[in-house]
Amino acid sequence: MQSGDGIYDDGEWISWDWINGQLYEQELKQQYPLVDTELASVFEELVETARNYHHLTGRYLQIWGELGELYAEVKHGVKLHRPHTRGSDGKLGNHFVEVKTISPEKDGEKVEVKRAGNFSHLLVVKISKEFEFESRLIERRKIPKGDGTHARVSWSTLPPAVPGADEASS
Repeated sequence: MQSGDGIYDDGEWISWDWINGQLYEQELKQQYPLVDTELASVFEELVETARNYHHLTGRYLQIWGELGELYAEVKHGVKLHRPHTRGSDGKLGNHFVEVKTISPEKDGEKVEVKRAGNFSHLLVVKISKEFEFESRLIERRKIPKGDGTHARVSWSTLPPAVPGADEASS
């Protein structure tokens, strides 16, 4: 190994790739302390892939719901249910959580949620055109009452996020 490829420490060479990998893992642990760094890394890679695809083609990959649910898991610690589980997307502590995503393609800032779902909290994830993520949590009992099978919830009516809970994703 050449001196430009790493550093020599305690009788062995340590590569810059290994050092940078350790630093990246520490950053992931700081940004997403509630999950394994491998899952956080997958989230970051998916967001970067979607961003690169949009930059190259001008089109968005249609993975908004998956990104929203994965964000709920890595940022808030929501334990997602198996795919196709009815009623809710996961659990946060003892609460069943439904996750809805507002994509940068949506004209408005509203989501629809089934009134019949088995959830006690709604987590709304908003993804900007710059692929920055925000989220807000609301108790089901605070969702507007009404008729019909779906309730509409507007981002602007949701309580603000807890300070520090949401920072822009890479």
